[in-house]
Amino acid sequence: MLKHFFILLTLPLFAQIQRVEPPFWWTDMNRSQIEIMFYHPNISGFEVKTSNGLPFQLKKTENPNYLFITVETKSLKSQTFDFVFTKGKEKLTYKYELKARKPESKSRLGFSSADVIYLLMPDRFANGNPNNDSQTTVTEQVNRALPGGRHGGDIAGIIKNLDYLNELGATAIWSTPLCEDNDKAYSYHGYGQSDVYKIDPRYGTNEEYLKLSAELKKRGMKLIKDYVTNHWGAQHWMIKDLPTYDWINQFPGFKQTNYRMTTHFDTNAAESDRKLCADGWFVKSMPDLNQNNPMVQNYLIQNAIWWIEYADLDGLRVDTYSYCDKDKIAEWTKAIMDEYPNFNIVAEVWFQEQAHIAYWQKDSQVGAIQNYNSHCPSVMDFTLFNFFDRGGLNEIKAEWSKGLIKLYENFVNDFLYPNVNNVLVFLENHDTMRFNERYPNFNDYQMGLSVIATTRGIPQIYYGSEIGMQGNKDKGGDADIRRDFPGGWANDANNAFSEMGRTAQQKQYFDFTKKILNWRKNKIVIHSGQLKHFVPENNVYVYFRYNEKETVMVVINNNLEEQTIDLNRFSNVLKGSKSAKDVLTDEVFPLDKLLTIKGKSVLVLEVY
Repeated sequence: MLKHFFILLTLPLFAQIQRVEPPFWWTDMNRSQIEIMFYHPNISGFEVKTSNGLPFQLKKTENPNYLFITVETKSLKSQTFDFVFTKGKEKLTYKYELKARKPESKSRLGFSSADVIYLLMPDRFANGNPNNDSQTTVTEQVNRALPGGRHGGDIAGIIKNLDYLNELGATAIWSTPLCEDNDKAYSYHGYGQSDVYKIDPRYGTNEEYLKLSAELKKRGMKLIKDYVTNHWGAQHWMIKDLPTYDWINQFPGFKQTNYRMTTHFDTNAAESDRKLCADGWFVKSMPDLNQNNPMVQNYLIQNAIWWIEYADLDGLRVDTYSYCDKDKIAEWTKAIMDEYPNFNIVAEVWFQEQAHIAYWQKDSQVGAIQNYNSHCPSVMDFTLFNFFDRGGLNEIKAEWSKGLIKLYENFVNDFLYPNVNNVLVFLENHDTMRFNERYPNFNDYQMGLSVIATTRGIPQIYYGSEIGMQGNKDKGGDADIRRDFPGGWANDANNAFSEMGRTAQQKQYFDFTKKILNWRKNKIVIHSGQLKHFVPENNVYVYFRYNEKETVMVVINNNLEEQTIDLNRFSNVLKGSKSAKDVLTDEVFPLDKLLTIKGKSVLVLEVY
């Protein structure tokens, strides 16, 4: 017995490395050097070898629990090899795989103005697998009775309802973050991530996320990942054991951002104000990542590329883009776009002026004034959103500076955008008052959605709007604008996913949305045609989308009474056309002299 005990003591002690990120990589990548992070108690004290003799560079940090190993993959073929760590009798191994990259991966096409993006919050959309509602590995458990709690929606619920989205006319999904968020409460929104290589177990698994991507591809649809470069959650495992003190921005510890994003380009701004905007924490529970630390920057670049390659993504929406250090977020963006030249990334740059938004789009002449290029292909049109969110459709009297003239004036600054067709246009999102709350009249929804669906840019709609969902952020907070989609849970009395389950009002909204979005799918003239608009008269706004083959005329009357317009004013665009058919009603209108439009209504006319 004693002899056997002695033998056991002399054998190597094997243990499993706690974390390796990225867990695998690919050959034939433009970014061929991969920096692999190994995390394990006191791992920096181990000697390292590779089973195949592959050379590498080793980097240690002030925290002995981390090792960073850089491997050059440029001339390597797909293979699996071992990293072997030894210290005395203790031995650690990790089998690392370099996968063969799919040939089509390099040339993947991102989302574009040919798409309609459907924004959803997975926790509030549909519960396809009640068995994962609560998990022992995370803190917050399901509580649907709590408005700001976890409600149980998941990836399985999204997959279950992809045919509904396809029928509606959506061609891409943007889901709020699905990676693990282990905050003790209010974790459902996902923006306080605690593990950026792992899908939150209450949503499913990494494999289920791959399945979602594959199921979308089967339907000709796209997947956009919500990515956060600016911050992680305070419960992120690395925040609890920082590789370096300056992995996050510290003052020391927490100091909140001043939210003054204009300091990025304000030539008169105090440097201290500029620094506080970029380095301050978004909120106390979201430590600000220090992208000026090269290891942090590299980690974020690799993580984004890993998800794109792994999950076959079609785009990224980058949260709080303009809260990052502007040079470092440009560097991060360029690295992604260098890897995927035909990809698309849309930045959340929430400003009140078009010039401020345009500053952040790739090749912007506004940014060039300061020798700045973000390299980001797409930005969000918050000034167009402002027209709707600030009650523009409630201004029903024709005045010099009120009513639809405000909508018109949003587009007079299009010259500021280097690629106006690659601007995201929207009525609302997960951070704003619900459009149908501000405008409970169906006619207003028709006008608003018709603008988003026919103007330049990429339309984005928010889950539930297509069935008339409401929500008041001012009175009910974020939870009220993020209500559960009716029918997403087995015991819901109303199932709006089903034609038979919709109420009369839900059907009215859905049928209209379905008609205009499916019409839009194949309309190249809407995707890329020229935009010509006319100064509104009597609170009637007329604009055209046209190319060499087609012309579409959009007429919006925001008066309560019907209006008659003289078509001679538009003769240079109509070019003698005799008639037009309304896309929404199939009614045919003669284009001889006058056109009459009902009060509070819109016409989307295909001109013949």
